Amino acid sequence: VFTLPDSINSLAIYQPKIVYDTLFEATWETLQTFGKAKEMQMGMIAVLHTWGQQLSVHPHLHCIVPGGGVNKNGQWQNSRTDGKFLFPVKALSKVFRAKYCAKLKAKLPIQYEQIRRDLWRKPWVVFAKKPFGSPKSVVEYLGRYTHKIAISNQRIKSIDNENVTFEYKDYRVAGAKKLMTLTHKEFIRRFSLHILPKRFVKIRHYGFLSSTWKRQKLKLLQEKLRVKVLEKVEKKPFLPKCPCCKTGNLHRIAVFDQRGPPAWYLGGSQNTIPCKS
Repeated sequence: VFTLPDSINSLAIYQPKIVYDTLFEATWETLQTFGKAKEMQMGMIAVLHTWGQQLSVHPHLHCIVPGGGVNKNGQWQNSRTDGKFLFPVKALSKVFRAKYCAKLKAKLPIQYEQIRRDLWRKPWVVFAKKPFGSPKSVVEYLGRYTHKIAISNQRIKSIDNENVTFEYKDYRVAGAKKLMTLTHKEFIRRFSLHILPKRFVKIRHYGFLSSTWKRQKLKLLQEKLRVKVLEKVEKKPFLPKCPCCKTGNLHRIAVFDQRGPPAWYLGGSQNTIPCKS
């Protein structure tokens, strides 16, 4: 996880596309730098999150990086030596900060000078987890993080005419769960901070996991590693049984552009459409 310091939060609000694009670029170039030192092509899937537990601005990238890369001969090469981490996180942090600041200075020189001292005052954070246990674990991780939004319905505990109360984790106290109450206006303001610019791509693939590699080179690499790729099986459309006759199938004849039952159903008639037996 590559995280930007809080000193850049105000700039992220007013220049989100530049700040977040630069985060992707600096992260990938950092990993490439360490990969090239071992003469191999890296791969990465990166997912942007912009929020913290209290809906504050907290830009960071969740990255899944295979434990190795492709050498100049097109062969797979393991990189991990201690069985835990791909590269040392402290070294990653320093290179990441240097690359991000250099790019930000080139794109927004005036704004960069205003926050330059704060950007270099504290060490930047790169967090690494141990390797996943299986491909299934990777899919579960991606499922939790790829399409999350700033807050889920489960965290919202109550809403009244004036306030919204939601649950959050306080990581300064070992992740203790606490409650926060905000006015409607403040809650909506914080939530809207995490609406990304139009057509912004929040999930990106790099290296041998990029679209270019996937078309041809990735297949060859999988063959060399004897990876069995499961073919997608086309599922037949599910046709539920009619609740009346229990034998015929229900067929869709209309789709209502709204959530919940249509108005005529809520009126109390609860008419059913006969099935096509």
